[in-house]
Amino acid sequence: MKVKLFDFEHEADLEEALNKFFSEHPKIEIKNISYQTSHFAINGEQIYSFSCFLLYK
Repeated sequence: MKVKLFDFEHEADLEEALNKFFSEHPKIEIKNISYQTSHFAINGEQIYSFSCFLLYK
């Protein structure tokens, strides 16, 4: 089993990274995939986080 974590400030970047990973590893067997969003503020600026946890074989 292996784990891959993805984390981006824009959902489109996360989507692109996942699609690239899957196209580069077409024979992986996905065991679990989890998606999470969060946001927080730093110095009054809103920051978003779009992340994905991928457990695969």
